[in-house]
Order: sequence, then C-alpha cells, then structure tokens
Amino acid sequence: MAHTVRTITLAAVFSLACHGAFAAQSNDDFVEDASAKGVAEVEAGKLAQEKGTAADVKSFAEMMVTDHTAANEKLKSIAASKKLEVSSNQQLMDKAKAMILELRSAKSFDQAYANNQVKAHEATIALFEDEAANGKDADLKAFATETLPKLKAHLTKAKALAEAHGGDAAKQ
Repeated sequence: MAHTVRTITLAAVFSLACHGAFAAQSNDDFVEDASAKGVAEVEAGKLAQEKGTAADVKSFAEMMVTDHTAANEKLKSIAASKKLEVSSNQQLMDKAKAMILELRSAKSFDQAYANNQVKAHEATIALFEDEAANGKDADLKAFATETLPKLKAHLTKAKALAEAHGGDAAKQ
C-alpha cells in the first residue's frame, strides 16, 4: 500500500513538473516568436521609409516602427521579469531577412511592402490571439490581449494600403 501511495505521489509530482516545463516552453515560444515578428516589422518599416515612394506607405512604415518598437520594449521588459530571453539580434535578423529580401527584390516596393504587411499582421494576430486565449502566464496573456487591438488596426490599414497599391493580399 505504501508503495502504491509513493508511486501515485511521484506520478503526480512528475505530471505537475512536466506541465510546468511545457508552460515555460510555451512562454519561451511566444516571447521568441512575438519578438522576432516585432523586430521584422521595425526593420521592414525602416526599409519602407527608405525605399518606399508613396507618402501613405512611408507614413504607415513610420507607424510600424514606432508602434512595434514600443511593443518590443514592453515585451522585452515582461520577458526579463520572467527570466525569459528574447531572441538575440542575430536570431531576430535571420528571421526578418526573408521578409526584407522579398521586399528588396519586388518589382514595386510599395505593393510588395503592403502585401507583406497584410500577411505579416495576419500571422502575428493569430499568434497573439492564441496567447490571449490559451496563454499560461498572466502577464504575457495580458500583453497579448492589450496588443491585439493595435495589431488589428494595423491589419485594417495594411489591407487598405495593399488595395491602394494594387496588391492582392487584401482580397484574401
């Protein structure tokens, strides 16, 4: 009987420890993905301010740099308080390179940037909605919930921008 109780107790402790490990991994994944997407937005926005030709594209890009820099700083602060690490600059830049290279090689930079912003914001919104609904850490969940309205506003503006510049991402 004592052996059975000990086995059940060990199983329960192991189960709780595994759950905590999975929750921590989930928090790490969210912080890494959200920070990578945020840095990609900032870098693409800087590139759009430099390479874009239309005033509305440059204005949107400026808003992306400002808003995503602020969100990145807030996420970085939350992550530090949780002893979670955001990706290193090199890791973040590696993730952002594909998006930036796609923009550099496009026939119409403004159109490519607008299309990319629709796709990028749809992916980011899905990530943040999942964290807001299913996140295990209260602070990260609150951050995701608080950031979602701004991301959705960005998506609405990105769709209008894509439509104005002949992009096809807004129609999907």
